[in-house]
Amino acid sequence: MADHPSHQDVVNFWFHELRPAQWFRVNQKLDQQITNQFQGLVDQALDGRLINWSNKPPSALALVLLLDQFPRHLWRGHAKAFSGDTQALSLSLEGERQGWIQNEPEQVKRQFWLMPRLHSEQLDVHNHALTLFERWTDARTFALAKHYRQIIATHGRFPHRDDSREEYESRAQD
Repeated sequence: MADHPSHQDVVNFWFHELRPAQWFRVNQKLDQQITNQFQGLVDQALDGRLINWSNKPPSALALVLLLDQFPRHLWRGHAKAFSGDTQALSLSLEGERQGWIQNEPEQVKRQFWLMPRLHSEQLDVHNHALTLFERWTDARTFALAKHYRQIIATHGRFPHRDDSREEYESRAQD
């Protein structure tokens, strides 16, 4: 991989170097690998310095991964893990408006285009997303989308994030 990873490096790493079982399990070795290889890109994405990646489907999907998935590995258990969620959601919505999600032939890539919607704490986002998850992902991912929507409908937020928020707020006050 080059000193400055490209959008293709991000996509290849996520979809080809990793196995699906690695995406959502706690794995400190993987978290460290993502930190070593991609933290610089994640920081650039969070700062808006990769906005040019949002113009075409392959690079926009890489940007979604950098903003939505990679922070969860870099800052697991901390509020910063969710710091790219708003930007990732905007990209996901734009991907739908542009037809990029609908035209993506690989189901697994459609799933990750949609993943920022699962991470949203807005009920209207979840309500709209259910139809998309049912149409464009597998039954297991659709079931997860229904479960997440129910959490938001019941609590108005993801309660498991409260500890991360409290820690972040207390550090900010120090």
